[in-house]
Amino acid sequence: MFTLRHLQFLIAVADTSNFSRAAEISFVTQPTLSAGIKELEDRLGVRLIERTRRSVMLTPLGDQIVERARALLLDAKEIEELAHAHQDPEIGDLRLGAIPTIGPYLIPQALPLIRARFPGLRLYLREEMTESLIEGLNKGRLDVILIALPFDTGSLEIRHLFEDGYQLATPPNASQPRQTGHSALKDVGQLMLLEKGHCLQRHALQAYPDRPLEQDETFAATSLTTLVAMVSEGLGVTLLPNLAIDAGIVSKAEVSLTPLPDACPRQIVLAWRTNSARKDLFVKLSDVLCQTRQLQNASIHDA
Repeated sequence: MFTLRHLQFLIAVADTSNFSRAAEISFVTQPTLSAGIKELEDRLGVRLIERTRRSVMLTPLGDQIVERARALLLDAKEIEELAHAHQDPEIGDLRLGAIPTIGPYLIPQALPLIRARFPGLRLYLREEMTESLIEGLNKGRLDVILIALPFDTGSLEIRHLFEDGYQLATPPNASQPRQTGHSALKDVGQLMLLEKGHCLQRHALQAYPDRPLEQDETFAATSLTTLVAMVSEGLGVTLLPNLAIDAGIVSKAEVSLTPLPDACPRQIVLAWRTNSARKDLFVKLSDVLCQTRQLQNASIHDA
């Protein structure tokens, strides 16, 4: 009978298309990995990988088996997690994924509270786009993710944290809107936004569903910090989320802000697999993140 280790070798080859790299990420020598793949093929009696001097690729059957192997390994991992969670779910490693427009502006402030509440927890943070985070969660690469809705999350379990609205950021030497909210956008042309792939780019364009906003197609940023710098240089205007503003993203920039209290906010949520053995921990983590946001708001109002 084949083992889980055999399946891990096969998945490593599928992910890298390279035996040397697959052996490296599997923490074994290449001969050990090659022998493991051959043993798996011999025990199944089928060819799973086509090898040439220049390439490594899965056979059609190999592709099908890899997908089943991923699910099997995820189930095995969750069996381990279930046993660990029964002992103490608040001890051990926690792999948290977050989108770049939330993670840097919430997690640093939340860490002291997380460490105080869960002293036995080791937190590993990964910043990726939403689609990649959801894929990583479904494949077991991540334990829980911090994302913004609306977004199709499939069957994931969702815990709402807070709403995150917007403010209009304009150059300091530009004529400032005389009003707040929807009226402030009356004379605004196209917006400089993040590149496609960032959910904030889509969310910002949908801030006013009844007044479609347009993006400046000649420019797209990879980070909110870059957007702020471009606005500060007088190159355009943008919408910034309150979370980033409250975390100080414009504190050292020459940018004017106009509140948009009537804009449709994005919904910040924590998500995990419905069958995760650590869901009680994730609910408690949600409470800590909500508390962090409340403390941010309180400090802004007191300033």
